[in-house]
Amino acid sequence: MTFKDTFLISFRTVRSNKLRTGITVAIIAFGIMALMGIITAIQAMEHSLRESFSFMGSNAFSIRHKELTVRMGGPNNESTKHDKRKVKEKKSNLNKVITKEEAEYFKNNLHYPAQVSIYRRGGGSLECSYDNKKTNPITTLFGGDENYLAVNGYTIVAGRNLNSIDVNTGRSVCLIGSNTAKTLFGSNPERSIDKIIRVAGLPYRVIGLLKEKGSSGFLRQDDVVITSYVNVSKLSTASSSFLIGVMVKNVSEIEVAQDEAIAAFRSVRKLHPAEADNFAIEKSDRIAEMFIGFLSGISGSAGAIGMITLIGAAIGLMNIMLVAVNERTREVGLIKAIGGKSKNVRMQFLMESMIISLMGAAFGIVLGVLIGNIFAAFLKTGFIIPWNWVFAGVLICTVVGLLAGLYPAQKASKLNPIDALRYE
Repeated sequence: MTFKDTFLISFRTVRSNKLRTGITVAIIAFGIMALMGIITAIQAMEHSLRESFSFMGSNAFSIRHKELTVRMGGPNNESTKHDKRKVKEKKSNLNKVITKEEAEYFKNNLHYPAQVSIYRRGGGSLECSYDNKKTNPITTLFGGDENYLAVNGYTIVAGRNLNSIDVNTGRSVCLIGSNTAKTLFGSNPERSIDKIIRVAGLPYRVIGLLKEKGSSGFLRQDDVVITSYVNVSKLSTASSSFLIGVMVKNVSEIEVAQDEAIAAFRSVRKLHPAEADNFAIEKSDRIAEMFIGFLSGISGSAGAIGMITLIGAAIGLMNIMLVAVNERTREVGLIKAIGGKSKNVRMQFLMESMIISLMGAAFGIVLGVLIGNIFAAFLKTGFIIPWNWVFAGVLICTVVGLLAGLYPAQKASKLNPIDALRYE
């Protein structure tokens, strides 16, 4: 028998047992679907994270009063314990906030060709209103300076930027994000210029409209209001510490700029050479990597769930193939009686097992990718196909089919043709 003959006979046999085949394919498909669905969703989350935290380009970094940490899970998880140990090991002035005077002194005395921005978070989950229209409480208020937009990747489409007078006087003027403008001013957001809106109940005159930057499930970069850091400092919701953004012209200069910034800010903090830094340098891609590192653990869990399901499917497939051997004992005897060899019988049963397993893989991969992309659509990341895992799924199911069909195929190939022909 040729390989083609073996395949066609195996396929007809699989097709003739629709109920049995359907149940087994469904078990395998659900296992692969769970694996592919979770992996696709995780890749969508990674893509969204990288987009969300790319607001400061690869040629920019920020100075914070402490390292940015991401806490996932309960307060007793390992990352939290590790953070507590790190805090104990450092000096008491580690988390000293960056004051307005320190930030301004740094900006005026950094002797390196770079744009420096001073900014401060004014509050999150705020509501904006104009006349009888209101936004959902999802707006974030930032206080910046004339360099804030450039350092953080924003572009103005109408109106003007903050100037030194706006910053020094702290007057109530602002720039608004595209989502906020569309909600308050409908299909013509440009008419927001010179209008008085209220942010958390406080009046602000709109002087600029920001170009749409693209929001995601993790950051709402278009649901923002930007005013001066002097104005934000008057609010009770303002963050305790200022932040400093530094942007150089070329990415090749980033390392030198960081070294210069560290030296300059150590001078601002009056640190002795033997003292450790009591501030942190952060790049946006590092923040994304922190979140993605947590997602890798979820990927491992997804793989474990998929493998457990596939082990169960393999056991079920093996059981069905053993039943098939008993049901087709006379058929095996007939094949051997007309000259068929043991290897032909073995190949036929192995082929049947692999066909069932690969059918399950095909349905599972398609369903898993579709389900995962429902989550991707929510995050607005586009259609994602995790090709590496697609090939891995096919390979895994091929191995499952081989292992599940190996013993039944071996058992069938060893049947005595005389005993098999008279088997009832």
